[in-house]
Amino acid sequence: MAGRHVQLRAASISDKKIPRKRKRTSPKENDSMPERNSTTTKIPTKTEDGGARPRRPRTPAGQSNSRIDKRKSGEKSASMETTIPWPEHFKRLEQTHRALNLVYTFCCTRKHLATTFDNIKSTVEGHIKRELLVEEVAQIKALLPNSINFVFVDEALLDVSASGDGGEGSGDGNRRGKSRADEFIIREDGQKDSGSKEVLLFEFVDGDLKRQVRSSKTGEPTNPTRRLRDEDLKTPVFSQKQMMKLIEKRDAKFTSAVNEFLNQSAQEDADPVRKLQDELSPFYAPSASASRATTPAPATVRSMLPPTIPKERKTIPEILAEIKDSPWYVGQIVPDGHRVFDPQPPIYGDLNFQLSQSVVNALYNTRQITQLYAHQAEAINNLYDGNNVIISTSTSSGKSLIYQLPVLHELERNKNTRAMYIFPTKALAQDQRRSLKDLLRFIDGLENLVVETFDGDTPMSDRNHIRDEARVIFTNPDMLHITILPQEESWRSFLQNLKFVVVDELHVYNGLFGSHVALIMRRLRRICAAVGNRHIKFVSCSATVANPEEHMKTIFGVEDVKLTDFDGSPSGRKEFVCWNTPFKDPEDPTSGRGDSMSESAKLFCQLILRGVRVIAFCRIRKQCEELMQAVKNTLIDLERPEEINRIMSYRGGYTPQDRRQIEKEMFDGKLMGIVATSALELGVDIGSLDAVITAGFPYSIANLRQQSGRAGRRNKDSLSVLVGNSFPTDQYYMEHPDEIFTKPNCELQVDLENLLVLEGHMQCAAYEMPIKPEEDVTYFGPLLTQVAEDRMRRDDNGFYHCNERFLPRPSRFVSIRDTEEEHFAIVDITNGRNVVLEDLEASRAFFTIYEGGIFLHQGNTYLVKDISQDRMIARVEYVKVDWTTSQRDFTDIDPIETEAIRSIPDSRSRAYYGPIRIKQVVFGFFKIDKKRRILDAVQLDNPPIVLYSKGMWLDVPRLALDILNSRRINIAGAIHAAEHAVLSLMPNFVVSMPGDVRTECKVALKEFAKRETSRKRPARLTFYDAKSNRSMGAGGGSGISTKAFEFVDLLLRQACERVAACHCLEGCLECCCSERCHEANVVMSKAGAEVILRSLLNWDIDVDALPWGPDDERVPAGIETVVPAEEVVKFRPSPMPLPPTALFNHLRRMDAFELYSHQNKPRAAPQPRSMSDITVASLVRMSRDELARVLLEEPAEARAARLAIVDVRGSDYIGGHIVGSQNEPSNALDYRMPELVRTLKGKETVVFHCALSQQRGPYAALRYLRERRRLLGVNDTAGNKQDARTVVGAEDGDKEKALPQKVYILEGGFVEWQEKFVQPSSISIGTQLHLLSIMSIFANFTKVWRGQTTY
Repeated sequence: MAGRHVQLRAASISDKKIPRKRKRTSPKENDSMPERNSTTTKIPTKTEDGGARPRRPRTPAGQSNSRIDKRKSGEKSASMETTIPWPEHFKRLEQTHRALNLVYTFCCTRKHLATTFDNIKSTVEGHIKRELLVEEVAQIKALLPNSINFVFVDEALLDVSASGDGGEGSGDGNRRGKSRADEFIIREDGQKDSGSKEVLLFEFVDGDLKRQVRSSKTGEPTNPTRRLRDEDLKTPVFSQKQMMKLIEKRDAKFTSAVNEFLNQSAQEDADPVRKLQDELSPFYAPSASASRATTPAPATVRSMLPPTIPKERKTIPEILAEIKDSPWYVGQIVPDGHRVFDPQPPIYGDLNFQLSQSVVNALYNTRQITQLYAHQAEAINNLYDGNNVIISTSTSSGKSLIYQLPVLHELERNKNTRAMYIFPTKALAQDQRRSLKDLLRFIDGLENLVVETFDGDTPMSDRNHIRDEARVIFTNPDMLHITILPQEESWRSFLQNLKFVVVDELHVYNGLFGSHVALIMRRLRRICAAVGNRHIKFVSCSATVANPEEHMKTIFGVEDVKLTDFDGSPSGRKEFVCWNTPFKDPEDPTSGRGDSMSESAKLFCQLILRGVRVIAFCRIRKQCEELMQAVKNTLIDLERPEEINRIMSYRGGYTPQDRRQIEKEMFDGKLMGIVATSALELGVDIGSLDAVITAGFPYSIANLRQQSGRAGRRNKDSLSVLVGNSFPTDQYYMEHPDEIFTKPNCELQVDLENLLVLEGHMQCAAYEMPIKPEEDVTYFGPLLTQVAEDRMRRDDNGFYHCNERFLPRPSRFVSIRDTEEEHFAIVDITNGRNVVLEDLEASRAFFTIYEGGIFLHQGNTYLVKDISQDRMIARVEYVKVDWTTSQRDFTDIDPIETEAIRSIPDSRSRAYYGPIRIKQVVFGFFKIDKKRRILDAVQLDNPPIVLYSKGMWLDVPRLALDILNSRRINIAGAIHAAEHAVLSLMPNFVVSMPGDVRTECKVALKEFAKRETSRKRPARLTFYDAKSNRSMGAGGGSGISTKAFEFVDLLLRQACERVAACHCLEGCLECCCSERCHEANVVMSKAGAEVILRSLLNWDIDVDALPWGPDDERVPAGIETVVPAEEVVKFRPSPMPLPPTALFNHLRRMDAFELYSHQNKPRAAPQPRSMSDITVASLVRMSRDELARVLLEEPAEARAARLAIVDVRGSDYIGGHIVGSQNEPSNALDYRMPELVRTLKGKETVVFHCALSQQRGPYAALRYLRERRRLLGVNDTAGNKQDARTVVGAEDGDKEKALPQKVYILEGGFVEWQEKFVQPSSISIGTQLHLLSIMSIFANFTKVWRGQTTY
């Protein structure tokens, strides 16, 4: 058994360990550090790319720092000199190059002018005074192969004003009448477009003009002061100085190239003119596609690619060697970024019981399995012995067989056995369904067994049959939560015979999502126990994590768990490569990093054309489509368009039919390449994959390792490549590749005491079956009794029922993944097709589809023709263009009201908690080419999207602002860094995942502006819940920021200590930078963050030790965009000591007034500091006698027409209420208030009340008056103080219909009302619960479960 402990070892191409430059050292120490040995050439890294940053000594005032000056000026490659006289031919080429350079640079400033050969020819000839020949330009390209693009392209691709009218620019005839499924069928030969016209395009690709705008004062071009998406609707301009600088740079580069070519020719004793004309120039002469079939491109251009994709590929080392020898390889593999993992032999084990011969035959016939690996045998034996099992081994180690074999074994013994397979994604469920059906075909008696998927894509007509007949269903947590558990009576037969519950990819259920799934599993166990099934065995599979056994116990609430974490499966040789995107001109670092998508596409195509099956992972959907588009273009450039049909993208949003078609072709192995998001990151068997390309760092090391494990699933050698882009996070790992392999696995955490989540699932559980606290505490924990008493309806027998506000479908109010029900249908209307391309969530639609924009699908470009928001349809038409669109939007994140305040110990600073408003506006878009140049600007008139959440915030003390200003430290960078420092430590105190809580990231283009901007942001650290709980109404939050608020003092303390202890100078991923920063961590000031954190804690600040702003920090100076924060309106003048943890978590669910009412003696509420003149003190109260007189004296119809009584109590409303009143629970007012204002705008009098009219009632009236002013423009104050003036902004129709209104608070609330007007009466309605005995409970079982008991 010694072989059982063989560990996977990584061998580095370079054995020399890379020193970690993290310690502050002097310049001399840095200079003396040993250089790393490497098999690749080190490429200088620009500071803007987030690469290696020079260590700067403190520079005394008045002295220059040569290091800093050199860095700012940019490191240019040395020019090549020669003593050889230039032949006349090269002087003519220089003249042509200068003319091309001048004309092209000028043309780049004109948005609609494409630099085709025909467009620029006459102008260039005017400069050189002779004819411009294609051969002459080809010779210039031969001298500068990496700086010039000179190729034939489709003319339609250059059309900026594509209309999508079905002509040349809107698709070819091959698409006419084609069905959607036909697009996904793999064809043997590619089809070329007919009728398309090609033009010869000339471009410099070694750098671009930087965007500038025209100054409003001088009229001259100047640097922009705002980010691109915030700019005015006009295309940029460029200064003459900038254009001349770029022209001179290119001319110098051409001179250096000629000198180098002459020196090389002299060494070879060759005629330079003949060598250029006869040997090099033909290789770079462009040719139209019509002539390429008979005249193939030279072998050097095609990098010695095989003429067809080979059936048997070479080994990965051989393929990498070929790629390194290709002309386009310029040292992209970073130093020490190539690791090799040795192959491992298999280790086998034996079962403690015998499988039937049918099962053995099935294993051999489907998978050629004759022996089980050691980890498979161990886990199956543990399951057979009656234990719950968790398997935590590497990807593609055969984990699925561990749960398939016991299920098959049990089905042979009892065909009534049921099993439920739960997967996080639909693709994974489809994969396992196919695998199990293959096994069943060879097992006698089980061939016709029904095993089917049951998810959102399952047709309604098939669901009943699957529920009644299926022995194994493949589903997901969402369907279990929304459909299966609420319909227990329909699923009772299935649940009574349920023997196995399999939850694959258990590591996915982490953080907030894990909390939801854990409570769903407890609901499942509870229902099964109620129907007599207490013998379910749980099986889970997980990727390699730190605490798999503990995590499984938490998810399922079981203790008898056996862990299998030894991997006995074989593995082939694995190679991991860190591939950095080169500079646009590899020899000129000042040209900037190239396009990482183009680089990924180039590598992708080089691999698939050599027979390597590849999957490429992208972070978001848009990147997935952009990479797919880049892959298609690269294949066309390589003259292999016939292979395009063997590449497909796979992501969320595609229709079920398309997904099934793509998955089938993946399973069948017809595809050579797949471009996907994380939808395929999990263990879907999509054939024999040889390589994985990760386009950009995927937010976490765990994601990267999971994606890398997808390659080599058939014991062959495999390759995994991380392609770095220009983001600082990517460049950090390009500089420190060892961290990818040495960081420990993360621990998974689930919070079962998040009251927001717990209450939602308890309401669902009570709907499924009434809750008995003393029995159900086993499933829901010690907080069950508290929640049940406060939030649920209790009958006389001690059973608790679902609160009415969750009815009729509680599961619809509890969103476990923050999924959306509203979707836009994207319809392709090209040539009258009218076919749905995909469904797009409404929240994404506003930022993705807009009239005139480009929508990407399977890498194809579609022009958005029109959008119908009422019908939720967007019509698009296929166009052939070479540009995309980028929306221009802004987002403001601001607190609305203060609901709770927490003091920071030993400090005057305070933390605040309350609702957060997220306002997003898309006001236009840019048309942008593949080089990110603006071609056109378009204005949109879209309404703002306003979302609400819950969160906490801290106002930056004025002392900190004064210190930062005195040292010229960028305040926005300081706030941004402090926010990320606090955010990164939140998982230490609150069970959460990255992204569960967000903050407002600062944008470089805005913060580094050189002139004043009108948009200022408050000096405030803001944190809000990214997901909301529907049970709390709109903006209810997820409860994570609430718990963080409770530990805010410890969070600040640890964040400050962590920032101070980190040895970096300007911030790194270990202190104040974030891998998830939407703005790439550009606006960062580590020193400023420490100042803010120390000032919040009231710690001493050593001002003299701080850097002097831009002189010592990377963050440049700019016009300050931050102003001191104003205190957000609150309802009490001073903070209240917070109650204990559990009580506070419960109280935060109440309104602000309820939270503060826990002091013994209520205080008078003073006027809050806000611009509003409507306050709690100004509200007028109506006595119970006055209201009773109105109700008794006026006829019911007349009274209803002019009077509205609004009862804002929650579940206590059912105990009795005033006749004619309407119930609007206070916890639903966040989203109900606008509708309430519109409903009541015709009433003369509105009376609000709650139980005592001390907190909830006044709060609701205050909100109502403010919302009425905002929506209707009527400036009501309160009670009898009426003012019929209107406010600008109200709609005209509302102004006419909105009458002056009297708004009152019922004094004493319903409690005092009930004391005098005893129910039942003509003005009071009381409700009394029918007494139900135990016998009647079981007699009315169904009604009780549905919460439909008669009262």
